[in-house]
Amino acid sequence: MIYELFYPLKHHYSWLSWLNVLRYVPFRTIMATITAMLITFVLAPWFIRELKRKQIGQVIRRDGPESHLVKAGTPTMGGALILLSLLVPTVLWADLRNPFVLATTAVTAGYGLIGYLDDYLKIKRKNTGGLAGRYKLIGQTLIGGAAVGYTFLLPDRMPADWNAIRTHVAFPFAAFSKHSLVLPLWVYVAFAVFVVVATSNAVNLTDGLDGLAIGPVMINAGTYLIWAYVAGATIAKLPLADYLDIPKIASAGELSVYCGSVIGAGIGFLWYNTYPAQLFMGDVGALALGGGLGMLAVFTKNEVLSILLGGIFFIETLSVITQVLSFKLTGRRVFLMAPIHHHYEKKGWAEPKIIVRFWIISILLALVSLASMKLR
Repeated sequence: MIYELFYPLKHHYSWLSWLNVLRYVPFRTIMATITAMLITFVLAPWFIRELKRKQIGQVIRRDGPESHLVKAGTPTMGGALILLSLLVPTVLWADLRNPFVLATTAVTAGYGLIGYLDDYLKIKRKNTGGLAGRYKLIGQTLIGGAAVGYTFLLPDRMPADWNAIRTHVAFPFAAFSKHSLVLPLWVYVAFAVFVVVATSNAVNLTDGLDGLAIGPVMINAGTYLIWAYVAGATIAKLPLADYLDIPKIASAGELSVYCGSVIGAGIGFLWYNTYPAQLFMGDVGALALGGGLGMLAVFTKNEVLSILLGGIFFIETLSVITQVLSFKLTGRRVFLMAPIHHHYEKKGWAEPKIIVRFWIISILLALVSLASMKLR
């Protein structure tokens, strides 16, 4: 909004030539990050007080770790604050004419609504049931499908460089120009929707300890920020994407502003969500942030790399799938409790130790993911 409203003024008033800085994505990304942090820090104390006043507190699983019983009643649905702190800076500092920004913010907001309904039902019913899983999946698939369809099935509205590679699947550590896989359009669209829905639910499964999910979310967002910027950047008339042999998508650079907003909102939220948490994210935040990360993976052509980059989310999801299949097929459990972070709690690990170690692993995976940009 600021970009569209103020940048054109520099052409009409010479004394406003300094507005030329708005054309640079890095500047607007930094401003979006700062704006998101400030919104969170300013509103969080009031937000927490209101949640306590309205008795909107966390409902704890009865079969969960005993150490979690003290968390019952801790204000939840903090993801609503994250969404506000994320979406407002994106609207303010990003180019809203960019279809990638529009689709990503739409999925973030839409998945946030699904998460809000889930959290609301949990609080109203005083149990952890919430919205039935099948209805969650239907809602996520419809919203994700609409956003993906908008950017894949309407070529006249999309940049030419995107249309040329939209159904290509890139592989880590492989030259994009030689080793990408081209899928039929309908197959790729289904695959892209799956990536978005799966990532959303994977982040949601990870959100089980104080600060556990938001750390890897910010690390992933920071990695996608770099990737999106490089995909659209040109230095000395040479596109960096061509030099690195990664997908070249000029318009994807604008997603850096969205990523900056995620990081800023995440930092502000972590101030209150760090152990022991004063505020929980809830599904309204976890589903939304996961959906946003899924869209970033699709629009930067990192669908396969997202398994490596989001390794923490992948392992958490795999632990749940393994646990369910093992119990149904053999009657035995592989883990003491799933997702896997609860397994380590049952083994006696302190909660902060699990959280920080998972963050460290996430940082390592992010560095390997970024290294794949050059090692091809």
